[in-house]
Amino acid sequence: MSTPPQPPQPGDQPAPRSGASAPQPAPQPGPFAPEPAPQPVPPAAQPEQPAPQAGQPAPQPGQPAPQPGIPAQPAAYSYPHPQSPPAGAFYAQPTLVGQSGQPGQPGQPMVGVPGNPYAQPPQYAQVPAPPSAGGGAGRAVLWVAVGAVVASVAWAAGVFLIGGRGDSADLRGYSAPADMCSKADYSSFKDEYPESDSAPTHSSLKDKALDESSCSINLKKTGSSYADAYLSVQVDLHRSTDPGPEFTASWKNYGDSHIGYDVKEVKGIGDEAYLVSQDTTNGSSSGSRYATLAVRDGWVTYTMSYSAYLSTYSQDKSPPGLSDVSDWLKTDARATLEQLKD
Repeated sequence: MSTPPQPPQPGDQPAPRSGASAPQPAPQPGPFAPEPAPQPVPPAAQPEQPAPQAGQPAPQPGQPAPQPGIPAQPAAYSYPHPQSPPAGAFYAQPTLVGQSGQPGQPGQPMVGVPGNPYAQPPQYAQVPAPPSAGGGAGRAVLWVAVGAVVASVAWAAGVFLIGGRGDSADLRGYSAPADMCSKADYSSFKDEYPESDSAPTHSSLKDKALDESSCSINLKKTGSSYADAYLSVQVDLHRSTDPGPEFTASWKNYGDSHIGYDVKEVKGIGDEAYLVSQDTTNGSSSGSRYATLAVRDGWVTYTMSYSAYLSTYSQDKSPPGLSDVSDWLKTDARATLEQLKD
């Protein structure tokens, strides 16, 4: 590789041309003497300038050419101010992340960016400024959080006061006795079945969510040793949830889920009542007759069911018709519900 031309040495200065004044000796620098201005080199004596390397600024007029292997030194007063950036690039420097300029102030230049050789590295690590806590977005998030907490507390209080306490249930003054057989009124059936049951069965349940009491009675005609028909009574006090929607869905649509049953709505007993019946005897000595009256009054449900089965072993070959049984169920249901109130 060819060696770049060297600048002229002091002993290689050309002789002055005729008519030109001899160069004056340079004054010795004193403690306060200004630096001597560089003498212009005649065009003929100027050495060939090397091509500027990539990333290095071009030499300015009046400055000596850079020496090979020695980086170019910036002029002391190459700009209006020693630390001022180049003209036209005052706002073109990239800013640090988190150090965006404030209103009216430019962003701080990034350290080490080419084109800003005078940027000084920070002595300490720069910490991003914390976001402002007084912005509208922060207040909105705070109010959303407060609203969610208030809504949750209100919801929990509503569940506790309405759906979670037995004393708030709509029980209409009803009670579930330990022995339902002692409260059940079935006097309307005694003309057809005069023999009393000496050992009816009963059961009860007491819970904070539900009180339940039931009774099963064997109906006998005169002279019968065994039951000719059966009667069952049950009352439920729903203390935690309203049974209305499920009660309506179950009994009003009973014929949809049980083939062969007739469903009729009964007025004048509780909030709603349904009579479900079925007769499969068809005038023969086999089959059965069945009828149930289901009543809802507030959060209290009550059912009274009758059933008779005909077979070759039964003594009763002529049970009462369903129209009579339906009337007896309505009459005795009203009487029993009155007795179940405190």
